[in-house]
Amino acid sequence: MIYNNLFYFLIVIFTVSTNSAAAEPAFSIFWTLVLLGGTAWLYAQAAERFFAGIGVSSSAYFLAEKRLSILAVALFVLWIYLLDLKYYLNPLSLGGRLPALVDIGGLACFFLLMTLMWRAARRHYGQIFQRRYTAVGFILSNWKTNLPIVLPWLVLSLLFDGLQALPFPELSEIFHSPWADVVFFVAFLVFLMLAFPPLVKVLWGCRPLPAGPLHDRLKAFSSKLGFSPEIYLWPLFEGQVLTAAVLGIVPGLRYLLITPALLEALTTDELNSVLAHEIGHVKHRHLLLYMALFLGFSLFAGAVVKHLPYLVLSSDIFYRLLPYIPAAPENALGIAVAVPLLILMLFYFRFVFGYFIRHFERQADAYVFQAMGTGWPLISAFEKIALLSGGNREEKNWHHFGIGERIDFLKRSELERDLVRRHARKLRMALLFYGIGLAAAVIGLQHVDSGKLAEGYEIRYAEAVLLQKARQEPENSLWFLYLGDFLQSRKLEQRAIHAYEEALKLTPMSAEINNNLAWLLLTAQDRALRDPERALALARTAARLKEHGYILDTLATAYWANGLLGQAVSAQMRAISLDPENRVYYQRQLERFRMQRYEDE
Repeated sequence: MIYNNLFYFLIVIFTVSTNSAAAEPAFSIFWTLVLLGGTAWLYAQAAERFFAGIGVSSSAYFLAEKRLSILAVALFVLWIYLLDLKYYLNPLSLGGRLPALVDIGGLACFFLLMTLMWRAARRHYGQIFQRRYTAVGFILSNWKTNLPIVLPWLVLSLLFDGLQALPFPELSEIFHSPWADVVFFVAFLVFLMLAFPPLVKVLWGCRPLPAGPLHDRLKAFSSKLGFSPEIYLWPLFEGQVLTAAVLGIVPGLRYLLITPALLEALTTDELNSVLAHEIGHVKHRHLLLYMALFLGFSLFAGAVVKHLPYLVLSSDIFYRLLPYIPAAPENALGIAVAVPLLILMLFYFRFVFGYFIRHFERQADAYVFQAMGTGWPLISAFEKIALLSGGNREEKNWHHFGIGERIDFLKRSELERDLVRRHARKLRMALLFYGIGLAAAVIGLQHVDSGKLAEGYEIRYAEAVLLQKARQEPENSLWFLYLGDFLQSRKLEQRAIHAYEEALKLTPMSAEINNNLAWLLLTAQDRALRDPERALALARTAARLKEHGYILDTLATAYWANGLLGQAVSAQMRAISLDPENRVYYQRQLERFRMQRYEDE
């Protein structure tokens, strides 16, 4: 359950932290509230229906919770990208001083969805686990269970934003330097080592294992293996789940957690074998390796994200899909960048991280041979756990081999101890290849020239933005006018003429549109696009609508282009009288009209 929830919260944190608040929301605040409230209500109804059909089966309860959690993640992603949730949360940033508060507000919205699920689950949970909870008590219990998953991110995000808000330029330089990721990771590691274990112990409601023979036996066995943790009872699902865990990296802040159900179900040798498994994690430094794998993803994703926007902007697919995406172009770009990163994250944690977790678990299982000389007590413990849990003995998941597979490995290793050494060697080689591959990928990406990925993408993107605006406001000719001006400034004359023509269809009596199209038809570098006769008609219309210096300049140029020199000089003189600040330019134009022929340009 905890590993799955880690997966869900990773997606949520990634979604909320990589999304930027839209400049304008897709819907008004009224309709946004209606859609948020409506989808939340539908989710609550779905949760009621899901739990209504589970009976008193704990496996069915966990399956319903898993499916509803996935549904909550999907709904939250829709809230972020389609309903522009961060736009409405943006005031939480205190004027941009603490942007982490916006992301935390988004995370709270996801917890709200999960709260609707837990509210629907409470009665069924009580029937299955024989425990009475008030609605508030049950929801708080689940909040405390899941809060440790996001606690490092919450604390460090607030800490770093708070430090950057301080009036110390040196700190700001550090946070914007190439070493920022390393500094963040070191702080993350320090927090996990020193503050995280005690906080989790309190949040999960763990209490010390009472003094007595059982406590003494477990401590003695641990000490014999050079391991001296504090042992705590873990009330996970009322302590009825058969599991154990080791928490903490620093020896003085390391705790061994065991559920009461596991203590009751297993014999002394079986308990010792479970302890040997947890001690195996410590001896093989798996907790530190987990941190290294998290850092690996951070480094790789950071190298990828540097180039991904340019890659998207250079893609024809993005521009073909843009008209069909119900979001502003800048939001569409954010989605187009975030989706590949999200897929990368899912792939990494599901397959790369999952691969190493499964094999770390197997290596921890194999430590029982070093600790006890035999694997039969752990085999017996696994058989009991499979039987009492009521689950499928062969069921696998992304972070653990199935119990049947783990038992099979232990049995084979009992007969052929070299399997343990081969597995350790296999894991070392996998970590080595991972490290080499990661380093090669990060270094290689650092040497990619982002500028060459999408040369000229600014023009294409800006054109797409203006076309999107024109589609959103089809009666507003200004967007086509702006598009024509932009394309003309970039010497994309054929497309600029087309944009002006579209604007002219919408507002034929616009002085600006008539003038700008006339000027382009007079001055196009591509002579095949020039049309002096039509330009004169457009310029005359513009001058009748608005007699301004720059418009009369266009009219004068049109007269000149059509061989009407006297009218050209008259129009230009009128421009000088109306706009004396630009007298020098207009006089140069007069000299040009007298000294050159339009056809000779």
